[in-house]
Amino acid sequence: MSKLQIIQRLLDPGIVAIIRADNSEQLADACDALVAGGITAIELTMTTPNAIEVTKAVTSKLGDKVLIGLGTVLDETTARLGILAGAKFIVTPVTRPAVIAVCNRYSIPIAAGAYTPTEAITAHESGADFVKIFPADQLGTKYIKNVLAPLPQLSIIPTGGVDVNTAGDFIKAGCVAVAAGSSLVSKEILKNKDWKKLTETAAAFVAAVKAAKAK
Repeated sequence: MSKLQIIQRLLDPGIVAIIRADNSEQLADACDALVAGGITAIELTMTTPNAIEVTKAVTSKLGDKVLIGLGTVLDETTARLGILAGAKFIVTPVTRPAVIAVCNRYSIPIAAGAYTPTEAITAHESGADFVKIFPADQLGTKYIKNVLAPLPQLSIIPTGGVDVNTAGDFIKAGCVAVAAGSSLVSKEILKNKDWKKLTETAAAFVAAVKAAKAK
């Protein structure tokens, strides 16, 4: 799969599900439930035990049915190991130019974390495909609009506090996609293995984002 194809799939429907699990056992089932709800871009964070090995196992099991990315990446070595394990995109919580360079070397999309306009443009000029505004709930949609007014070249994905009620508002504010963690894949869902609820929540996110993009 080419980098362009991966980016296109990240933008349609435009939702990245973030899984922060205490263990790796239910991750494959969670991915299946998300895909059933229409979400095919899934970020496994490095806070998940054995995240690199899990990335390899899940990508082998699900193939191209889902885009598995590796998040909470802080250094070049982790980025490279994740890519070699099959990660189709990389996400950082902060701007790390060296990590961006590794992803560009392997032609893998990266969403680089930023909070301020200076950090956002630094991430973009360093070669990041997306700017992950984090934590988004502390800043809100008005902040996104204000940043994009002088910096329309940024492809922003808000992360942190995005839920089914605000996802559409962030799209309307100019974000190209949204990322959702506990509001989508909660610890309760993972603990109870409530895959039906996860599929229903995923479908609600997809509907909200599609409705916002249609306006």
